[in-house]
Parts: sequence; C-alpha cells; structure tokens
Amino acid sequence: MRSMWKGAVSFGLVNIPVRMYAAVEDKSISFNYLHQACHTPVRYAKMCPTCNKEVAHEEIVRGYNYETGRYIEISEDELADIPLVTQHVVEILDFIDLNEIDPIYFHKSYYLEPSEGAAKPYFLLHQAMRRSDKVAIGKIAIRSRESICCIRVYQNALSLATMHYPDEVRSLRQLGGLDAAPAVSATELDMAVKLITSLTTSFIPEKYQDEYRQALFAVINAKIAGNEVHEAPTPEVITTNVADLMAALEASLQAIEGDKQTADRQSKVKADNAEPALVGGDKVKR
Repeated sequence: MRSMWKGAVSFGLVNIPVRMYAAVEDKSISFNYLHQACHTPVRYAKMCPTCNKEVAHEEIVRGYNYETGRYIEISEDELADIPLVTQHVVEILDFIDLNEIDPIYFHKSYYLEPSEGAAKPYFLLHQAMRRSDKVAIGKIAIRSRESICCIRVYQNALSLATMHYPDEVRSLRQLGGLDAAPAVSATELDMAVKLITSLTTSFIPEKYQDEYRQALFAVINAKIAGNEVHEAPTPEVITTNVADLMAALEASLQAIEGDKQTADRQSKVKADNAEPALVGGDKVKR
C-alpha cells in the first residue's frame, strides 16, 4: 500500500512518527457512460462558457465564491503555506470512552504505521490505550481539510478515523415525521424486545456479504456469455400497519424459532453421520 499522509502522533511530550494508509477500499461496481449509437465512452470536457472553449487542466485554478459572480483565487502554494500544525502532527487532545461517540460522527478510517525507529513509542501508546480501554481524540489536516479524528486500538495496530464536526451533522428538527410519536402498548413493546433478543448474536463481519454486488456480477457475466438474464421473484412485503403489527412480530418470532429448530436438527444429523473416530488405527464400532 502507498501511504497517503506522513507526520506524527503527539501525546504529552511523546512524539511518534507515523505513516497513514487508507483502511478500506470501495468495491462498488462502476460503469462508464457510452454513446448508445457507437458504444464510444462519453468524454466529459471542462468548458468555459465565456471563452466558448475547452479548458486544459493546467489552466484551471481554485476560486472561492464570496458573493454572487465574484471570486478570489487561491493557489496550491497558498494552501500549503497555511500555518496549521495539524498538517504534519496529530496532537491528541483528549482520551475518552469509545461508546461516548455516536457513529454518525465517523467519516473515513485509516491505519497508522510506525515510521523507522518509532516502534517503541507506537506500541507503548497502543498497549496503554488497550489497558485503559480509551480512544484518543485529536485533529488532523488531510488534503486542505482539517478534521477531528479518533485514534483507537485495532487488533495489533492503531487506526485513525476522521470525524465530522458537530455543525456538519444535520439537525433532526428538519424531519417532520418525528414530531408526534404514536403510543406503543406494553404488549407490543415486550414482543418487539423479545424479537430483538432472539436475533441478538456476536458481530462476525464475514457473515455479511454484498449480495447486490454479487447479483450485479451475475448479470454482467451472463451478458458477457450471451445467456438470458432472468428476473428474481419479488419478495412478499409484510405490511406493518397498526392492525398487523402484533401479527408481524409473532410471525417473525415463529420464523426465527423454526429456523433454529431446523438448524439444530441439521446439526444432529451431521453429527450422527460423521466419520467414526479412529482408535489405535481401527474405526470405533457403533
């Protein structure tokens, strides 16, 4: 992997040189737009309406629109010269409990790797944060943008997640549908909690697959092979209006219990049909 930021993590008087790498990659399937008549990829040209011509990349500059129709130009050198300590150093400001941060604030995740000679302070911070069960809050500037960031222990490394500022999170007051919450009966609430309990398990990331991407690949491969593409049947939608809410909850619980019983029976059949154990080189007779 290629590092996208080099700098240091600072806490107290300890300075830890690090390299930062993107922790995730987008695996969405992308498409090109083609001219339907000849299947040539459509070119996106940057046009100047005043000069009525295409503008080359080296002729484009950054401009800030401070009032209608008026701009000030900002060069790359001016951006690089902004006196921000966070362009090269993540200064840890606070240590807090991770559960105090609502996930809505998280933006992008990165890995931090110690630079040469920085392994000792890096793993000192790693082990201290693991023992104290805390995460660190600081600031970092990446690509001309300063963000709040959260540094935490991730397996045997430190990871950094950029975060949104509070004024970037939209207010719930913009949603009119939350103004009047309908009354929920105790029976409905108990049934809903029971359903949640039935579905509660440990988080295993590998359990979840991008089924849309898999189905899209199947369509693409079928078209490449020249085969007919068949539509999947539309699943039956269970309505959840007030009259059917209890019925939907009860049906969900029954389905879950049925699935668990089926899984138990299948496990028992597999155990009964398993290869007999070997003792002294001979199969154990039943």
